[in-house]
Amino acid sequence: MKDQRIFLEEMPYEELNDYLMEKTGQRYRIQQLSRYLIQGIPTIDDMSSLSIALREQLKNDFNYGSVTVENEYKSSMDDTVKFLFRLHDGYCVEGVLMKYNYGTSVCISSQAGCKMGCKFCASSDIQFSRNLTAHEMLRQVYLMQKRAGERIGNVVIMGIGEPFDNYENTMGFLKLVHEPDGFNIGYRKITVSTCGIVPKIIDFAKEEMPVNLSISLHAPNDEIRKTIMPVANRWSVDEIIKACRFYVNKTGRRITFEYALMGHVNADKKQAYELVKLIKGLLCHVNLIPVNSTGSNGFAKPDQETIKTFQSILESAGIPVSLRRELGSDIQAACGQLRKTEMKGL
Repeated sequence: MKDQRIFLEEMPYEELNDYLMEKTGQRYRIQQLSRYLIQGIPTIDDMSSLSIALREQLKNDFNYGSVTVENEYKSSMDDTVKFLFRLHDGYCVEGVLMKYNYGTSVCISSQAGCKMGCKFCASSDIQFSRNLTAHEMLRQVYLMQKRAGERIGNVVIMGIGEPFDNYENTMGFLKLVHEPDGFNIGYRKITVSTCGIVPKIIDFAKEEMPVNLSISLHAPNDEIRKTIMPVANRWSVDEIIKACRFYVNKTGRRITFEYALMGHVNADKKQAYELVKLIKGLLCHVNLIPVNSTGSNGFAKPDQETIKTFQSILESAGIPVSLRRELGSDIQAACGQLRKTEMKGL
């Protein structure tokens, strides 16, 4: 018979407070328990400041730990570790642990599957199942920090799913992971990536969270963008740039444009000059990403000369550019690749 108990970490604060008052009559218990929940404590038994009787009561009334590690893969090329996480209802998502000279970063998923259907993305044909809760997103950070054996310094919401299609839970996660009693990760150390859901970019600008915003642009015009990103049929490039200007004016924060370079699609000189015209004068940075071929998307990685020329055109126009360092290519570190492979046998 299926266990119908709610997960303790998903219990609304007010209801959890009422529950604890009913069971203990002690108001301070909600602060104790809340601190454990935002720290991602592995089991209820590890909540040592709670009485044994209360811990037993919690174990009887609730499930706990809605995300577990199904599998992990360590790269032989660098320190990257790819995780396949199992959700309590059987769905799987991915996370990546990355080591940089400035610290340890994690990339987490926000949805089980994705609705966006970007053709170059390995997760594009993973059917959308559901949104992740704020605590399911937080749990990914905890499990990867435990594996790393050191504090996580940076978080990127750029795994499977579109964070702004799961806006409320994403905002809830940002607040949780920032909590001083929890992971205490500064907002400026967190990046949220969106494929360009214009109304949510506007909403995000009004949140007054100094979180980094990354826009998956990948094309300088609607004609190309519509062929690779279905979301372009809803919001034009001009609408996205207008929303980005609003964001910059409202927050004073720099935007990063993610641009996956695809040979014979969007990586020629013509597209480079179009991109310059589109974003010049905007407080921004461009992250060039030579596309990962998943074997089924049909896109090819441009040659080095094409990549260097594209980069040079942007830099000559005074636009800050970086070329993404490839991490974990031997363990399918691009989002969606591991899940698709593993789920065949699960």
